Amino acid sequence: MRSYVTEFIGTFFLVFTVGCTVLAKAPFAPLAIGAVLMVMVYAGGHVSGAHYNPAVTLAVLLRGRIHWTDAVAYWAAQLIAGIVAALAARYVVDPGTVAELSPSGRVLGTVLLAEAVFTLALAYVVLNVATSRDHPDNSFYGLAIGFTVAAGAFAVGGISGGAFNPAVATGAATMGLFAWTKLWIWLLADLAGGALAAVAFLALNPEDRAPAETSAA
Repeated sequence: MRSYVTEFIGTFFLVFTVGCTVLAKAPFAPLAIGAVLMVMVYAGGHVSGAHYNPAVTLAVLLRGRIHWTDAVAYWAAQLIAGIVAALAARYVVDPGTVAELSPSGRVLGTVLLAEAVFTLALAYVVLNVATSRDHPDNSFYGLAIGFTVAAGAFAVGGISGGAFNPAVATGAATMGLFAWTKLWIWLLADLAGGALAAVAFLALNPEDRAPAETSAA
């Protein structure tokens, strides 16, 4: 239960920060988002593995460091936290009418690719800095994870919305930033990116193949 509550708290602060900065049109939103993810990773990493992202949880599951039962509970905590945080952010900022991102045609393909690529990068970084046997006691994992999200948000945030996270995407839809009818685009791209990250990690780190041992990353 400690792990599930930790996942809820970390995901809440991530999505709340995304919502407040994006709804307020803060110019340095990617830095704020990357920073809050970094500190929440440091805060909860020793408890739950600090996934705060269903795509990362999927990558850790396929990598063999979490059980299915825990993964399902993580997904539930993350998605619920995303919706609650979105409602709170919408109430705090109260932006009125919000422009909804509803990609179609060629843009749909660019959103799929952009989201998949940077979710792959994020999950790949998490697996390498937080689950690899080569880095058992490192102190840089939070920085690496947070800056990956910041880099992705700066690079393609204007194209795809920069979710890289199904919980963030669900929160964005709750806030009116993403069209509910197109939410499948982010869910598909982000989960595919997480799965590809696990495949790449295991291919490059065969010594890390092991049965699930713990719920933490």
